Amino acid sequence: MSGGTRLENANPFIFQRSGERLLTASEEDEGVPDPIDDREIFDILLFSNDPEHPLSLEELNVVEEVRVKVNDQENNVSVEFTPTIPHCSMATLIGLSIKVKLLRALPDRFKIDVHITPGTHASEDAVNKQLNDKERVAAALENAHLLEVVNQCLSTRPA
Repeated sequence: MSGGTRLENANPFIFQRSGERLLTASEEDEGVPDPIDDREIFDILLFSNDPEHPLSLEELNVVEEVRVKVNDQENNVSVEFTPTIPHCSMATLIGLSIKVKLLRALPDRFKIDVHITPGTHASEDAVNKQLNDKERVAAALENAHLLEVVNQCLSTRPA
């Protein structure tokens, strides 16, 4: 939060959650190859929290399933996220949290691209550059305070 307890977006619009995905028999069968798909990535991000509000990124429509793209064969995952306001100072933190959650959850073979939905943030290019620079991400995660905040965003909370 910026300025102590003052919220940038004090009254965000809250969206309905999509609910849990029902698994098919082939997804539960360990003997059947199960490529990672868009919904699986979205499910990983479902309970990521907003740094300012006690709400999930899904409830704030920051993360939507339609903005997740996976190419399992080429080992690519791309996630677009939409900050709730165009001047959101938390955009880099939100993007970093999404990136860290996916880095922790996915096999190392995946290249993870996290970026702001085009046209939705005033500093879109600068934030995207930070989020997709391995050295900047690594340096950010060496900062104990920042890592603590990221971990708070990633903590699973009851629905």
